[in-house]
Amino acid sequence: MQLASFYPVRLEGDRLVLREFQPSDVEAVHAYAGDPLVTRYMAWGPNELEETRAFVEQAMRLARDEPRMTYELAVTLRGTGELIGGIGLRVHSVEHRNGDIGYLLRRDRWGRGYAAEAARLLLHFGFDRLGLHRIWATCDPENAPSIRVLQKIGMQWEGRIRHQYLVRGRWRDSELYAILEDEWRSMMV
Repeated sequence: MQLASFYPVRLEGDRLVLREFQPSDVEAVHAYAGDPLVTRYMAWGPNELEETRAFVEQAMRLARDEPRMTYELAVTLRGTGELIGGIGLRVHSVEHRNGDIGYLLRRDRWGRGYAAEAARLLLHFGFDRLGLHRIWATCDPENAPSIRVLQKIGMQWEGRIRHQYLVRGRWRDSELYAILEDEWRSMMV
């Protein structure tokens, strides 16, 4: 696989647009990245404002890497452009054509299907534009809403990774979900 770099990325769905982060996004990103309830299942956070600013700057730097291996994108509402979350796809191996995704939304946007729509857009991008064969995601075993999103987008449970992260002084397991290119294509028929 020869990895093609795509910049800028703009992915449009029925209700959402995924786009590159820009400097003016810091406050909107901090609305969710600084929220203890939103970040409780993450291995990071809640962020201080400077940490959020550093994330946005890093996402913009990584977007210009050659070859591009990281796609951190803002999740925005299609009609208004309002930033409501973030989603990322990281290519781990060009040779083995695999990567992982992760997502986070503002608390007031939970339960509306936005995470599944954004994840489907990114899976489509990963399989159809980047040529990946396998995309996976992990989540905290206690994060039932995220597990439902992963199942809804067609990912299959592969197992539990024990003590994957030391988070706020305690070891945390992760549930591992994945989807293969042929599984994705059969869902698109």
